[in-house]
Amino acid sequence: ADPKVVKKVVKDHGMKCESAHFSMRELRENQQKSIDWAKEVGMTQMVVATLGAGNNPTMDVVKKAADEYNAIAAVAAKARVQQALHNEGFEVSSVDGRRTYDILMELLDPKLVKFQFQMSTIRQGFVADEYFTKYPGRFISMHVQDVDMNATPPPGGRGQQGRGVQTSVGKGTIDWIKTFKAAKAAGV
Repeated sequence: ADPKVVKKVVKDHGMKCESAHFSMRELRENQQKSIDWAKEVGMTQMVVATLGAGNNPTMDVVKKAADEYNAIAAVAAKARVQQALHNEGFEVSSVDGRRTYDILMELLDPKLVKFQFQMSTIRQGFVADEYFTKYPGRFISMHVQDVDMNATPPPGGRGQQGRGVQTSVGKGTIDWIKTFKAAKAAGV
């Protein structure tokens, strides 16, 4: 969409758009065009949902993905745009008995890459307040959503038996007081 139109629509609704998701493919193939579009809309942050290197990566694959994203983030930083990583798919996998997400926390340059926390990954054992406390200063935002870890998903619904069901905020089992306290202390 035309960035001027997007900016006007957002402004006409009394909002501003600080960030949005971009795909790795977009950034690999046309990063400068994406940066220019984002800046024209008024964004200061560009987020990718996943580095997309598969759900069963090797350590070499994780290192290669981190190196590539650090390079992408360096270009964004020169344009005064903060690059950030969400946690979906690849990031919730494991390598050599460790969470890929934790390995990426070590491999991604904290000056170049920040993180956006997906609250529904609690289904895979990722608890926001634990991450905010363990990695202060690394997170800039979170997707606020709740999960009822005691609910059984309906047939054909999202979620797996014993893994919870996404629900309205406050209707699930996430401890929001603990989450927001940790988020504030960590700089989210």
